[in-house]
Amino acid sequence: MDIVLLIKAVIMGLVEGLTEFLPISSTGHLILTGALLGFDDEKAKVFDIAIQTGAIFAVILVYWQKIRDTVVALPSEKQAQRFALNVAIGFLPAVVLGLLFGKAIKANLFTPVVVASTFIIGGFIILWAERRQEKNPAVARIQDVDTMTAMDALKVGLVQCFAMIPGTSRSGATIIGGMLMGMSRQTATHFSFYLAIPTLIGAGAYSLYKERALLSLADAPVFAVGLVFAFFSAWLCIRWLLKFIATHTFNGFAWYRIAFGIFILLSAHMGWVTWAD
Repeated sequence: MDIVLLIKAVIMGLVEGLTEFLPISSTGHLILTGALLGFDDEKAKVFDIAIQTGAIFAVILVYWQKIRDTVVALPSEKQAQRFALNVAIGFLPAVVLGLLFGKAIKANLFTPVVVASTFIIGGFIILWAERRQEKNPAVARIQDVDTMTAMDALKVGLVQCFAMIPGTSRSGATIIGGMLMGMSRQTATHFSFYLAIPTLIGAGAYSLYKERALLSLADAPVFAVGLVFAFFSAWLCIRWLLKFIATHTFNGFAWYRIAFGIFILLSAHMGWVTWAD
């Protein structure tokens, strides 16, 4: 058993869980952390996607009551049917565009410089979205996920596709995109969590299947450790975030994205840190 490799898996699992549902890009942090740890080969890229399943288990645990009630009511209640349909509609664009362009994106855009640039751009978009709702609270016309229309769900699903660009943040794209589409901060955050369930489970299953030739039974302990630590850290992060958004904006995350993105670009330019592609 390679102890050093297991420690790297623990670190990567913690990074995944703590960043997956914040608007700061888990993929971006995993790329950069993996570059620093020397954990960035092809197998590590599969690992990064696979451990997202642990974070999704945390979402299912936190939202278990809503998920269970929806499944039970699905055969007979229109509200449950509409909610499930909206999640499916929001999920579909990522499936289509991911299959069409995922390989090209993975080959050309998964670099620290791209991550840094999207960090900065995303930060300014968050500031714009928050300022927009602050100046005109009436734009937040959707106050509950159960009142969303199919068109609302489709718009969020299309915005989620921007998260295929590393550093953008899937949660950031869906939350901030939802706010720009007329959702309250809380509603956009809740729908982002629900949309994450099929999106990340699908991405993890597809990646494991597609890259199965790279993997062996000997990899199971490393993947299991990363998944477990991603689960527990994500569970803590979700519970904290749901309390945080009740009284705070996302502006702090925006400034973090901008500062961190500038640091990456500056350190790469000055040679302080070698950000391996």
